[in-house]
Amino acid sequence: MNKGRLEAFSDGVIAILITIMVLELKIPKGSDLPALRPMLPVFLAYVLSFVILGIYWNNHHHMLHATDRINGRILWANLHLLFWLSLIPAVTAWIGDTSSAPVPTAVYGVVLMMAGFAYYILSTTILALLGPHSRLAAAVGKDVKGKVSVALYAVAIPLALVNRWIADGIYVLVALMWLVPDRRIESKLNASATR
Repeated sequence: MNKGRLEAFSDGVIAILITIMVLELKIPKGSDLPALRPMLPVFLAYVLSFVILGIYWNNHHHMLHATDRINGRILWANLHLLFWLSLIPAVTAWIGDTSSAPVPTAVYGVVLMMAGFAYYILSTTILALLGPHSRLAAAVGKDVKGKVSVALYAVAIPLALVNRWIADGIYVLVALMWLVPDRRIESKLNASATR
């Protein structure tokens, strides 16, 4: 099965999610700098979620670039990932509107953890089709960074109910871990192209 429609659909969904998030940013109620102060929590939540969606888009692109075929299981695994990503605008608005109150911050972490888990399911489903000796399998390896990310989210969720700042810090830490694009897939693709 050709992967082109899967890539185009996924790109479109992620673009729509980013658009939905930016529409949640309201115009300030004044024309001076202090009028921006009430918007700060919403804006910071938007920036973090924008970066997270960008990271998923970037890594999803690289993973599918290293994939030469797909099947029905991959389509469903991809939809599972897109489901969790589609919740990011709602939880972003919630934590922004409540200045990262404990319960919204914990729910934000649940959505991030489930998106990370869904991405792991998608990558293992693709690897099951391509086999253990594929370029993608060599690039992904044991995916320690992916597993650590999900574990950090799992730690942050209950911490959000105790200290939301620690949970927010963990969410930012995970984003920073992934902010530099994962070069494993690119390097494997470039190495195989030069052979």
